[in-house]
Order: sequence, then structure tokens, then C-alpha cells
Amino acid sequence: MNSAPATSDSHPPAPIWRRLMAMLYDSLLCIALVFVVTAVYTGLHKLLINIGLFSDRYATMAEPGGSIGHDPVLTLVLAGSLWLFFGFFWRRAGQTLGMQTWRIRVENADGSVVSWSQALLRIVAGVVSWATFGLGWLWQWLDPQHRSWTDRLSGSRTVQLPKRNKKQ
Repeated sequence: MNSAPATSDSHPPAPIWRRLMAMLYDSLLCIALVFVVTAVYTGLHKLLINIGLFSDRYATMAEPGGSIGHDPVLTLVLAGSLWLFFGFFWRRAGQTLGMQTWRIRVENADGSVVSWSQALLRIVAGVVSWATFGLGWLWQWLDPQHRSWTDRLSGSRTVQLPKRNKKQ
């Protein structure tokens, strides 16, 4: 399923408070994902060392105090995992679990779901938005179409969905 039902332009832009609440919900899921991926990565790495397929590169990364330094492979694995997490949900229905809760959706102007490259651009713009102390999110107050940097850079928009009737 590669596209959500097309929507009209009648959906208003999602307000910043809804976006932030969805981000809070999704951040909890992302923290859990990072823990699980790190545990699996570390376990597989130790297994491959024990059977002799990998050398113990952790020994060379160990700092004098005994802690492990930066692992660029793990960093790439975690970044890829987060891209797959968001990309999966945004490509499936335009919504992560947090976005479903707060009734917002990411979509293209014609109502279709974003592409994998748009998902990557949204993630990069999101990191830059946070790195600038939230300026990328506050930007939507200045933009005539109420788009954040993530919307602008990816060529998509974040809309608020109407409440669903309980009778349906």
C-alpha cells in the first residue's frame, strides 16, 4: 500500500502544539527502538567476535577509563533504523503512531504519501530544526502556508485531520 487516500486542500495545517505532542509520543518509541537496535547490534557483534569472524574492535575503541568510544557503524545503523521507522509509517499512511493519536498527517499537496527521499529530507530538516533550538518548528508561524522547515525542505505538508464520527 503506497498511497493514502487523496485529501482535499480543506484540511488545515497542523498547529505547532499538535506537532510537538506527536513528536513527544514518537520520541518514546524512538528511544525504545534505539535501545533494541543497540542491544541486537552489540549482541551480534559479540557473537561474530566469539566465532572468529570479527576482531574485537571495541578493544581498540576503548578509552583509558574503560568506556567505549564512538562507533561509526552503530551510528549509521541507528540513523538507518530511525529513517526506516519514520519512512515506514509515512509511506504507509502518512502517520506515525504519535501522529495518529494527535490526528495529524504528512502528505504531498495532492494528498499522496511522501517518498523515501522526502522522508529522509524531513528527518534531516527535523534534526536541523532542533539543533537551532526549535526555530524550524517556530518557522510555521512566519510561513504564509504554516509550513515548518521539514515541510518546506521535503515539499510536503503536515495537516490536521477531522475527528472521526464514532458511528462510522
